[in-house]
Amino acid sequence: MSGPAVLQATQRRRRLVAVDIGSDISGIQGGKGVPKTEDVLRDIDDKFDIALGKLLELVSIQSISSEPAGKDGIVRAAEWLRQELSSIGLAADVIGTKGHPIVLARSSAASTDNKPRLLFYGHYDVQPVGDIGQWKHPPFEPTVIKEDGVRRFYGRGTSDSKSQLWTFIEALRGWKSVHGEFPAEVIVMLEGEEECGSPSLPDFIKAHRDDLTCDVAFICDAEMWSATQPAITTQLKGLVHERVTISAPNPDLHSGHYGAVAANPIRVLSTILASLHDDKGRVAIDGFYDWVRDIPDAVRQQWRDLSRQPELFADVDLSGGIAEEGYSPIEAMWSRPTVDINGITGGNQGPGERSVLPGTATARLSFRLVVGQSPETIRQRFRSHVKRMVPKGCRVEFEGHGGSSAVVLSQDSLYLKATARGLEKEWETPVVLRGTGGAIPLVEQLSNTLETECVVIGFILPSDAIHAPDEHYDSERLRKGARSWIRIFDEIQAQMPSQS
Repeated sequence: MSGPAVLQATQRRRRLVAVDIGSDISGIQGGKGVPKTEDVLRDIDDKFDIALGKLLELVSIQSISSEPAGKDGIVRAAEWLRQELSSIGLAADVIGTKGHPIVLARSSAASTDNKPRLLFYGHYDVQPVGDIGQWKHPPFEPTVIKEDGVRRFYGRGTSDSKSQLWTFIEALRGWKSVHGEFPAEVIVMLEGEEECGSPSLPDFIKAHRDDLTCDVAFICDAEMWSATQPAITTQLKGLVHERVTISAPNPDLHSGHYGAVAANPIRVLSTILASLHDDKGRVAIDGFYDWVRDIPDAVRQQWRDLSRQPELFADVDLSGGIAEEGYSPIEAMWSRPTVDINGITGGNQGPGERSVLPGTATARLSFRLVVGQSPETIRQRFRSHVKRMVPKGCRVEFEGHGGSSAVVLSQDSLYLKATARGLEKEWETPVVLRGTGGAIPLVEQLSNTLETECVVIGFILPSDAIHAPDEHYDSERLRKGARSWIRIFDEIQAQMPSQS
């Protein structure tokens, strides 16, 4: 980075560091007639039903990024969000990419002189529906249903991740409504390709570097520790997707005639997939663990203590799972690299019987990487492993490119500490600094391209059926999520010098 934008960002960071992070917020808010945090929180509560209704409207838009049929929904969602961001006083545009558009909005810098520049990221695209027969509630007709004392709503994208982005948009609206200005210089970036690997995002960030330069980027696409305890994610895995297709030397064949002698790609592929792990749960690809560092003893003990909390896996039955030997579930999820088979296709997929040797068979896989592993190195080692196992006469094709590396974020960031204080005030419980088995490529891209701090938070739960049928969310987490941002804004302002 270079130029005036970077210089201004550096100056803002210096001002932030120079202020005692424990300073009293009364110096900022004090004085009769000056709105206080409680006024903004009351506004959030009073207008919550309106905010919830708008979110349900957004969820009803079928913005599926990985299917051609979802293109119209992507365009509608982007324009809908542009209008909403404009309505709260941000200058918003829908910017085209080689793939799906990105919504980019910002406040006026003139009205926020000497305040930090905050970037908020979310994504408005969603996963495909999958088997509609497994849904008890229509995926794009969300309604609020009271269940077990909780107001819950179902639909694709309710938790991942339209509710997430709506928490900070609603918080920005509430703050501006009460204070007449935003809490800082604000940038909002909403992506439409996160669920299909963010292929256009790196080029977009490079092309709009000056527009995105900020003091901190808040990535709202993560989980809470529990329904009542917030978390900040400080460690993320990298991600590589691969698609492998085995083809026989023949097209589909009659299995009665040729089943005993001709190549069967499904059988070949099954043998290859079964070879990816040994009987101790370790990945059996040569060189897969090169450069992987073991967990520090202190961190391992912390995570093993967390593993003992009964609510951690209360909603998931781990029976039949194969964890890597020698590691607790949390250690395996957060700090060990993995290979997962995400889907297999080949041969007869119809309702009727068809005795056939298929001509091809395909599998989709995902690799979750840890610090030290290169996405491209892992890709090539996987492909070499497969090629060695393909029998004579058959051929193999691969599809996949790019990928993201694992990221470990500093726990010493002043913005992270301000975020933790804000979350603790709203939820009245300590924040868990956690890892995750998930990947957010944006964190690596912003860290490397913009050289900015990132804070990763969110309000979803594994029990929200993320990526699954009957994905859902609840109104209380939505309300407290928006309120959490107000607390965070307040803590950030408390770190800044008085503007009087």
